[in-house]
Amino acid sequence: MKAVCFGICFLMLMTSRVQAQPAPKQAQWSKLYIVPDKRVITRGDGKPFFWLGDTAWELFHRLTKEEADYYLKRRAEQGFTVIQAVALAEFDGLTQPNQYGQLPLKNNDPAQPNELYFQHVDYVINKAASLGMMVGLLPTWGDKFNKKWGIGPEVFTPQNAKIYGEWLAKRYKGKPVIWILGGDRSPESEKHFDIIRAMAEGIKSGSGGTQLITYHPMGNSNSAGFFHKDNWLNINMYQSGHSAKNAKNYVMQRQNYQLFPVKPTLDGEPRYEDHPVDWKPEQDYFNSHDVRQAAWWAMLAGGCGHTYGNHNVWQFFDPNRNKPISSARMHWRRALDQEGAWQMGYVKKLYEAHPWQQLVPNQAIVKGDNPENAGYQMAAVGENKDFLIAYTPVGRALKIDLGQLTSTQLVAYWYNPRDGVSTKIGDYANDGVKEFKAPVVCPTCDWTLVVDDATKPWAGYGLPKNTKK
Repeated sequence: MKAVCFGICFLMLMTSRVQAQPAPKQAQWSKLYIVPDKRVITRGDGKPFFWLGDTAWELFHRLTKEEADYYLKRRAEQGFTVIQAVALAEFDGLTQPNQYGQLPLKNNDPAQPNELYFQHVDYVINKAASLGMMVGLLPTWGDKFNKKWGIGPEVFTPQNAKIYGEWLAKRYKGKPVIWILGGDRSPESEKHFDIIRAMAEGIKSGSGGTQLITYHPMGNSNSAGFFHKDNWLNINMYQSGHSAKNAKNYVMQRQNYQLFPVKPTLDGEPRYEDHPVDWKPEQDYFNSHDVRQAAWWAMLAGGCGHTYGNHNVWQFFDPNRNKPISSARMHWRRALDQEGAWQMGYVKKLYEAHPWQQLVPNQAIVKGDNPENAGYQMAAVGENKDFLIAYTPVGRALKIDLGQLTSTQLVAYWYNPRDGVSTKIGDYANDGVKEFKAPVVCPTCDWTLVVDDATKPWAGYGLPKNTKK
């Protein structure tokens, strides 16, 4: 009984803490752009845009307006900034109507979109905008051009892909939309490449080139391997996937970080909370620790943001309405409040409390043995050497070379990735390697170490003012 009470009380505490933050104004997201040679996305007001995404693939297809309102409101409260959803959905998206009886295309022809279906898409995009969120809009799921598996059918050609892309982009020109091509598919033939490039050309034409475009590949794949040098690809996206615990998603992040031309990069589909490991329930389900580990690893390797996913939410599982896909086991409304979703907001809050666009991955600052296993420790340092963030996934002590910072006044503190609470460790000089022992050590007790220049306005995020210096 005590455990149940603790879990409920903990969730209420997280909810109240995040809800206390008002949703950002739509105007902040009205324009996004990439500064040349920078690895972050920039907002129209000149501040860095933190992509905190949620995979809501079936959002337009399976939810009513009222249900979409509920979903979007909760994700806004949790701090999400990008909702990733698909116009031509995966599950019978061309033959199973949306909740208002409308199919997206006439005669399965991408050159003949159904106005009534897209009026519902309009509603959801506008609602997300009113809550301060972008929509990462996939024009189609990948089985509509490469039916490697799934339902299909393949309906795209290079000709109708361009027509459809231009029609969509004209419709959502000026809206808070980021375009995501692909849809869990990698191009495997010349025709596939032609279709994607034609769709991108249509989007660029229809939007006037004012909106960003990325590409969502298959699991353990990377957009950079196919389209990095294409001018239309503004952001690289990789999918580290759901096949194993402790998957080293930072490897693809690091690869992309070194590429030229420089482009922002993120993990657009990591291991989902409550997804069976390798699709096999007998191997257990991914939990909130798995989710946090993927997020902190990817961000400290140089991510421009990160996408979260919940296995029950992306498919909007409702046992009274649809069958579970891949052993989904929880109603989507309940799953919205699983721990990992709230904890993604804590990543974003710590980053945004600092000039995080200046962070540079720096493993040299981590000293001692650091095997690349579940406890692999990662760190990044501000380019002006005035703050650092380091992560230890299983609570193993961090040995940090403070001498790489420039200030003579440093404040160190633990930031708890599970509840977003900061605890001061102490004040330090930058005179060599210091060992920081985590408050609690256990296989799921991850901790984030922050060391700030004590003279900076961001010093000691979350600490009482009288303990910062």
